[in-house]
Amino acid sequence: MKDINVYRKEFLTYLESKLTHKEPENLYEPMHYILHLGGKRLRPILVLMSAEAFGSTSQKALDAALAVEIFHNFSLVHDDIMDDAPLRRGKKTVHEKWDINTGILSGDAMLINAYQLFENYEGEQFRKLAKLFSKTAMEVCEGQQYDIDFETRDDVNLKEYLHMIKYKTAVLVGAALEMGAIVAHAKDACRQQINEYGCLLGIAFQLQDDYLDAFGDPETFGKQIGGDIIENKKTFLYLKTLEESSTAEAKQLEHLYTISPQNPQEKIETVKQLFVDSGAANLAKAEIEKYTRKAFKVLEEMNISETKKKPFKEFGELLMTRSV
Repeated sequence: MKDINVYRKEFLTYLESKLTHKEPENLYEPMHYILHLGGKRLRPILVLMSAEAFGSTSQKALDAALAVEIFHNFSLVHDDIMDDAPLRRGKKTVHEKWDINTGILSGDAMLINAYQLFENYEGEQFRKLAKLFSKTAMEVCEGQQYDIDFETRDDVNLKEYLHMIKYKTAVLVGAALEMGAIVAHAKDACRQQINEYGCLLGIAFQLQDDYLDAFGDPETFGKQIGGDIIENKKTFLYLKTLEESSTAEAKQLEHLYTISPQNPQEKIETVKQLFVDSGAANLAKAEIEKYTRKAFKVLEEMNISETKKKPFKEFGELLMTRSV
């Protein structure tokens, strides 16, 4: 199997070949804009890696990989509108650069385009890919709704939060890996295992994202530091701080999550200090490692060679130590 950067380069070359000029410009230019903003391209890389791990070629998986990346970016466009986020990967979000209506319509077109790419597969392969994609897309929407609901609820617990991030983020990572296995005509048991590996890794990825949102480097993270705090999102850090803090500190945190000051920086710094003082920041790191190790255990049990397992393990280790 190839190095991760080789898969990334292969995918980006294919992506560029598909981003041709189309009319109307105000529909397609925002789509090209978000897809050109960069990002880690983790999900399409996983599709390509999985296809080769199960005996196919990365070339045969490129359309499935592109579908996953387009869908992921569609969800970001709409998420940014719902969150009123000004930045995505360090650049203006689509609705900020154009307007909300353009963001909604271009996002819709991206979702349709993702489905169109599966038409390049035939018969049973097409059916399996489309069925998995539809199931996953609905779960992502459910996860997003849970995320929105949690903003106005005062009784969210860690179990509910982990369920939400599984649906909002992790299931697409699992689906990306399973799509590669489908392209390779892998057995159902292998498909289920690689999906489970991806889901566990996806939960670790989202926990890491939540941690970096508070404690990441603004130069490398690409999003507004403290965005989750500004939006009063009940992340692992918030929920764990409530569990581990004194009554007074817990009440202080709860109060801070009811206000939206004009200058939010003081709120961000105060909340971050509560995250640290309660031990929640370190517990978040431990939780990231726990889910990564669970993923590695599933990987160890898979019926593929150690050589083919190695890139997946390296990928998981890379996610654990990322800063972007």
